Amino acid sequence: MAADEPLAPSSQPSSPPPTPNAPPLGSSVIPISNKLQDIFAQLGSRSTMELPQVAVVGSQSSGKSSVLESLVGRDFLPRGSDICTRMPLVLQLLQTNRNYSGGSVEEYGEFLHLPGKRFYDFAEIRKEIQAETEREAGGNKGVSDKQIRLKIYSPNVLDITLVDLPGITKVPVGDQPSDIEARIRTMIMSYIKLPSCLILAVTPANADLANSDALQIAGNADPDGHRTIGVITKLDIMDRGTNARNFLLGKVIPLRLGYVGIVNRSQEASHLNLPF
Repeated sequence: MAADEPLAPSSQPSSPPPTPNAPPLGSSVIPISNKLQDIFAQLGSRSTMELPQVAVVGSQSSGKSSVLESLVGRDFLPRGSDICTRMPLVLQLLQTNRNYSGGSVEEYGEFLHLPGKRFYDFAEIRKEIQAETEREAGGNKGVSDKQIRLKIYSPNVLDITLVDLPGITKVPVGDQPSDIEARIRTMIMSYIKLPSCLILAVTPANADLANSDALQIAGNADPDGHRTIGVITKLDIMDRGTNARNFLLGKVIPLRLGYVGIVNRSQEASHLNLPF
């Protein structure tokens, strides 16, 4: 072919240009997955189909519930020195369209056990989580494996399903049975053993990482480490002169997916409803 001869048009059809503002890959599947999760929850079965989700595990007072709230960007869990997660909270985040007209952004929550009722006030969501916990698990530290299922509709979240699980505890208190640690570990394993579950293993920075309950149980469920991310919380309350550098660099306990560090919200920030 001569150098100045024009090239013949390709017989292969060219790929169409990417559509601007196209929905993320898999976004059409997420509502179906959420619906299936709701159906299985009502049937009392979590093993019928393995659906992708992220589970947050850790010992009591490790800051794991705050990890969820940092992902949502809202304070929606009950607070207090005597309040802890006593039932699995399955949190389905659903991204809605943003309002570019200058009006207020609509965010609301819906509980599976209260169909058709929308909660626009996140303080009311906190109260309902606490009330449902007391209805199902009692008012004296009891624990239940029944789920609380909450959907959050907001333009400020990613489409994802998160699970906040009761913290691992060793000493029974209140109405808790003598084998409370074994029961909670069994409950946690029923979620994180699934290959479709990503594990956020939460350990406070002022604890010994080598004795982390979260990393220990995550290692049992995910021995190859393909699904576990370490989360180091409470970096701001470490003793002066110490740091979490070796933790975060994986020099103490290496993880394939590494570690992230966060500073938890203080009780004062929560009570004053300060922004994240």
